[in-house]
Amino acid sequence: MSQPMQHSAVDVDELEVVDGRAYENLEGWVPTLASDEELREALEKAFDYRGDISLTFKNGERVEAYVFNRQTGDSLANSYVQYFAANAPDRRKVSYADIARIEFTGKDRAVGKHWEAWVKKYYEKKAAGETNIALHPEALD
Repeated sequence: MSQPMQHSAVDVDELEVVDGRAYENLEGWVPTLASDEELREALEKAFDYRGDISLTFKNGERVEAYVFNRQTGDSLANSYVQYFAANAPDRRKVSYADIARIEFTGKDRAVGKHWEAWVKKYYEKKAAGETNIALHPEALD
């Protein structure tokens, strides 16, 4: 017969904290898209970006968009991004091969709202002797 598992109390303040991904300020960036790889890298960053971007397609159309998904294939023609356009309620999809320009035009909504900032506030409140500490996210504007 197996023995019951012993659980010890865990002090969350003693847990290891892993560094988050380094923040890269992309607001205002217009990447050079001279190669397929540069386009792929820029679209990966657009996917991680928490703000709107401007996409200009090879047919000249330009949209303000929020990229929420992407699928990479073995060529630009069978890779795509899905996005919400600022002026349309439905989600849209475009092939990487149809994108001529990317501009990181919208405000990055994640700036200053990192987990590390929340943890710092927690420890400051704890050091000040506060009890019943609750951390709440900052407003997005």
